Amino acid sequence: MRLVAETDVPFLLILDCVQDPHNLGAILRTADGAGVHAVIAPKDKAVGITETVRRVSVGAADHIPFIQVTNLARTMEQLKEAGVWFVGTSDRAEKTLYELDLRGPLALVLGAEEKGMRRLTEENCDFLANLPMAGKVECLNVSVATGVCLFEAVRQRATRV
Repeated sequence: MRLVAETDVPFLLILDCVQDPHNLGAILRTADGAGVHAVIAPKDKAVGITETVRRVSVGAADHIPFIQVTNLARTMEQLKEAGVWFVGTSDRAEKTLYELDLRGPLALVLGAEEKGMRRLTEENCDFLANLPMAGKVECLNVSVATGVCLFEAVRQRATRV
């Protein structure tokens, strides 16, 4: 199955074990609005498309390809071979999202609520980025963080440098 037309620069979203259907629905809605070609998630330890996800996504679940895979690390390795670069989010990252170039063939990777990415998923990322937080709260909800990341990529991709 071809996820991206030959003339398009791949723009993918990988979700590692997101379990809340409200978060997944909001993420699909945001991903559709940002022009993501496909959302990829593991089959196990993650929510799939449910009625709640469909309702919260306000139709996006019917439009954006949502692909559940058996082995997320292997899928990432295959996408790497196809030239896709992976940027994962981590509060341990030294660089912020705004310091990275998000214009090429890209898969943004976000982890589960509370736990973040699993070790193998993080190890398969080419770059890690944090979202700078100015307040007392240490991190954002995964659906909000996804929106920040996706639309920073959209902003950069619209800028010709």
